[in-house]
Amino acid sequence: MGHPAGLGRPPLGTSAASPPGVQTTRTGWWCGGLLVGALLLGGCAHEQAVAPVAAAEEPYRIGKEDVLDVSVWRDADLSRTLPVRPDGFITLPMVGEVQAEGRTTVELEQDIARRLQKYIQSPRVTVMVREVNSSRVYVTGEVQKPGAFPLRGQVTVLQALAMAGGLTEFADRNGMMVIRANNGPRIQVRYSDLVERRTQGSDFPLQPGDTVVVP
Repeated sequence: MGHPAGLGRPPLGTSAASPPGVQTTRTGWWCGGLLVGALLLGGCAHEQAVAPVAAAEEPYRIGKEDVLDVSVWRDADLSRTLPVRPDGFITLPMVGEVQAEGRTTVELEQDIARRLQKYIQSPRVTVMVREVNSSRVYVTGEVQKPGAFPLRGQVTVLQALAMAGGLTEFADRNGMMVIRANNGPRIQVRYSDLVERRTQGSDFPLQPGDTVVVP
């Protein structure tokens, strides 16, 4: 049947159930849906926090003043405990001077074994780090005992302050700073946050070469 005279055909896509004076079209619904979806996606993208990717733990690299145990299987005369010299080398019988600084224990084992092949058939060498003296952190300023401290295992900012004997009465407790090594960032530190742990991660681990400054 045709539409009665005087009544126009409803616009394409217009819902017959729409109230008088309001036109809701399928096109409007579709566009509105796209707009709402875009806003939601944009909001989610804006609020999404990207978690830092934890770097794989690298093997320890020997440094100056570290003390090494070098063991040659079935040869006590070649096995010994010795420090890494300030120039980064160690000296072994029959082998001579070997660079230790900057190498892992496995790399040093392989180098020593290769040099001993001239004198020993299939030498088996084991290198262990007895003392770690090269990794240090520094605490300076208004502390009882400023200086350099060995970094053995994980040491946090608060622990480093304790190693330095604690703060003096003149210290600016909430004006401290950690300066990362190799021109790294400067991190503001508040003593109250360290003690009361108001912020998660406020008492963070130090890295080799970091300097804690207490004004």
